[in-house]
Amino acid sequence: MTASMHRRTLGRARWVAGLASVVLLIACVLPWYTAGGGTGIPAISGNAFEGPGIIVFLVALATLALIALPYAAGDAPVAIDRWQSFALLAIVGIGAYVVRLVQLVTSPAGPGSLTPDRAPGLWLAGFALAALAWAAFDLATSRHGVR
Repeated sequence: MTASMHRRTLGRARWVAGLASVVLLIACVLPWYTAGGGTGIPAISGNAFEGPGIIVFLVALATLALIALPYAAGDAPVAIDRWQSFALLAIVGIGAYVVRLVQLVTSPAGPGSLTPDRAPGLWLAGFALAALAWAAFDLATSRHGVR
């Protein structure tokens, strides 16, 4: 006797959230700022693993875990698999991103160290967090968002 498992499809919003999470993981290892690098001045750079940027990394991991959780649980419904969970992760990630951005803008290196060519990880993380927020919104407004 075999039990048939009825797996639900991933859905567009969860695909976007998953893709955004993978992009966030990549963005976390890229430079979030680069200062110096002029004539005779060595360049100093840092990534998400400094200050509150680490929270952005943890949000990416938690989002991927949240997407995988219903599949790991089998046929049992998972109460945490709701749009509110995705929204909370997006809010926490965006909050940590904004705090780190304010720290970087007010640092001695200033906004000049945050241009896209000197801080590609920071910019990529911003776009990925916006995509994660959109995915949470899409789950909230779709009729399948509360599965």
